[in-house]
Formats: sequence, structure tokens, C-alpha cells
Amino acid sequence: MNKIWFTSDLHFGHDKEFLYGPRGFKTIGEHDRMIIANWNEIVAPDDEVYILGDLMLGSDEYGINCLSHLNGKLHIIFGNHDESHRRRLYFLELENASYPIAFAEKLKYQKYEFFLSHYPTLVHPKLDNKKIWNLHGHTHSKDKFSEYPHCYNVALDAHDNRPVSIDEIIEDIRNFNNNNINKEEN
Repeated sequence: MNKIWFTSDLHFGHDKEFLYGPRGFKTIGEHDRMIIANWNEIVAPDDEVYILGDLMLGSDEYGINCLSHLNGKLHIIFGNHDESHRRRLYFLELENASYPIAFAEKLKYQKYEFFLSHYPTLVHPKLDNKKIWNLHGHTHSKDKFSEYPHCYNVALDAHDNRPVSIDEIIEDIRNFNNNNINKEEN
């Protein structure tokens, strides 16, 4: 069975030390090669991958080349570095991209409903008896859980420079909920 993965803030080609340095790399080239290697080590060609923004910065051609080397069917959500019309046209040409390519999307999985966006977004925790969580990136925080309720950070920074599976996200959410219930009882 195909897996579902999430990530954000790939920043292919973003040649700024403040980005790749905290992720443990000496150069953007080293960063980009390792992100692709980490990705392809765990994501199979038929897996679904939701990238929640900030795919690349700098040369569009270079960034698209990096994206074309990634396994999986890519579902792209725009981030603040994906705003140019030209860049969006490049995304449409990717052979491994799925449609729609959008600013936000909803996804239902098991008893969960997820609102997918680049930015942390407040969501109503329970709507139509479903548990709703916002999956996001943008913050470059190493923390999985945001200061905002029902927000989970899927960015590379919070997941050892790798995509995170939907099953791991759900397990993290269950543990988070159980720990908070236990704190309230004490």
C-alpha cells in the first residue's frame, strides 16, 4: 500500500547559511543533495507526498531539477517563496506533480481531517465530530507542535531533514493529546 508523507520548506537552492547551517550543512549544495537522498531513502515512487510550501529559492531551473529527482507523487501547496507566476508554471510542468496545486487543501484520513497550508493556521478543533489539525511549515522551528492549538509542524527542521508519514503524525498527535490529558488530571 502506498504511504502518505508530508514536508515543507525544502528551500532548494536557497544559498543562505542561516538556512542550511542550522540543518547541519556547510553548503547549499550539500544540503540539497542530502535532502534528496534522505527523501528517496524513505519515499517510494508511488507514495503521495504533500509539500507545504517554500520548495525553492534562487534559480527556478535548479529548483525544478532538484524536485524532479524526488520520489513520489508531489502535491504542492504554495508558500511565501513560491509566489511568482513563472515558478508556478514550472511546478505545473513537473512530471511527478499531482493536481491541484493550491494555496491550501483539506485531507481526510481515518478519523482525522487535516487542513494543509504553508502558514500555521487556526482551525476549529472539532467540526462535524471530526478531529481537525492544521499541518504546516514556514516557522523553521524544530518543534513539532506550534504555539497555536491543533497545529503540527511538518517542516524538514522538525523531522531530521526528512518527510514525515501521516501515521507518525497521528501517533505524535495521540501522544500529545494523552500527555495533555494526564497533565490536566494532576
